[in-house]
Amino acid sequence: MLFAIATVLFLPGAVFGLAGGLLFGPLWGTILNLIGATLGATAAFLVGRYLAGDWVRRRAGPRLERLVAGVEAEGWRFVAFVRLMPLFPFNLSNYAFGLTRISLTHYVLATLVCMLPGTLAFTWLGHAGREAAAGNATAIRYALIALALLAAIAFLPRLIRRLRGGEATRWIEVDELASRLKEAGGIAVIDVRGPDEFSGPLGHIAAALNMPIGQLAERLTEIKALEATPVVLVCWTDKRSANAAAVLRDAGFRDVRVLRGGMERWNRSGLPVDSRVAVGPA
Repeated sequence: MLFAIATVLFLPGAVFGLAGGLLFGPLWGTILNLIGATLGATAAFLVGRYLAGDWVRRRAGPRLERLVAGVEAEGWRFVAFVRLMPLFPFNLSNYAFGLTRISLTHYVLATLVCMLPGTLAFTWLGHAGREAAAGNATAIRYALIALALLAAIAFLPRLIRRLRGGEATRWIEVDELASRLKEAGGIAVIDVRGPDEFSGPLGHIAAALNMPIGQLAERLTEIKALEATPVVLVCWTDKRSANAAAVLRDAGFRDVRVLRGGMERWNRSGLPVDSRVAVGPA
């Protein structure tokens, strides 16, 4: 019940997932965590549909349009996709789904099934913490199980994009980007590293906007005007940028490319960098 209430109140579910494993073990912890998260997601869905529609519309903003469009196109499969890929904040999406046409039954079933991998991972991690505190050698095994589950979840977005026929990553080389940046406008550069890396030893491209990948889904409204503009994503190498590209494409951005080799290759090519502290968009 605490997990359900926390979900409705926008509290982080990961804390309760760990607590479930710590208190009840891997089996009952997983069952109780999954029930709690599903009850909370269902309650938020019903509140959004019948009680607080206007508030949800204001809070969700343009993200609501993407949810509605996704549900219209794919139904429960889109709910499953959102549960497995964190394109939208979990607690807010629970409310926002209430404003779509999806039936309560399809929503609950898709939520229940597709939250299971993450629930298992956090429950096992909490259980491993309890075993470690008790000095049991099995803690290492439980921790490895939890890490394996988290690794599998990290791989899921790539698998889902392939199954959904997602667009392959489009690349841009450093010399081509440097040439295009000399032209007057017409391209946007978004650096998805953290602020410490953005102003760190490798520096950043002078024209780049810093938007860490962990914040990207929540800050899409800030770059809404760039949907029809060519966007180049940059990170340390190009791994995070490739993941960020999928987020932008799913959000409706038409021309998204990834800088091959990232700032490492940009620096090796002797191209100019800036090390000033990041600032937000105008």
